[in-house]
Amino acid sequence: MNGRHEYKYYINPSDYAQLRSRLRAIAKRDKNTDENGGYKIRSLYLDNYADKLVSEKLAGVSRREKFRIRYYNNNIDFIRLEKKSKSNKLIYKESAILTKEQCSEILSGKYECLKTENVPLLTELYTKIHYQNLRAKSIIDYDREVYIYPAGNVRVTIDSRIRMSSNVSGFLNPDLVMIPAANAIILEVKYDGFIPDVMRDILQINQRSRTEFSKYVVSRLV
Repeated sequence: MNGRHEYKYYINPSDYAQLRSRLRAIAKRDKNTDENGGYKIRSLYLDNYADKLVSEKLAGVSRREKFRIRYYNNNIDFIRLEKKSKSNKLIYKESAILTKEQCSEILSGKYECLKTENVPLLTELYTKIHYQNLRAKSIIDYDREVYIYPAGNVRVTIDSRIRMSSNVSGFLNPDLVMIPAANAIILEVKYDGFIPDVMRDILQINQRSRTEFSKYVVSRLV
């Protein structure tokens, strides 16, 4: 599993309008986006009773991991468990499919459904639920636009309308009431070994201030 670089930047509405126009002229859109070039993401984050994820993020711990359950555009027929790790400034991601039934069991505190020899990531989560006391903590919704540039395997995302709920039992309910978590537009740039000059110029990376913005941490501080 190869690690990728990932950097985040705050942008304002004017930046967003300009970037959107430039990116659409040169980059491909993600095949899963709608006619407006985006999609909605809902994620459920797991943390322990001591809020380990929050404290490690705020402390800038260089090696850390997080588990989340995610689906897109209110489609609960396709749900994924994801593990995202950071090590030596590189990001690693693993994922596995969850059924609606498995997700419902997890929300109910019944974790035996994760015990399977065929899907190592589910087994790992089962183990860490018991030994690290991981539990569902917060739901995050947001809108995402995605642009892909093949050279360097560059993936640019723009996230906005970030909302949250602590009512984790309602994760599978598309009509769950969410509240604003952050009045922010976040540009994320992900790539393998390098960013081509043409993309660097469009994104104006050298002129932007990087941020360690975390949607989950923001949701816990609201």
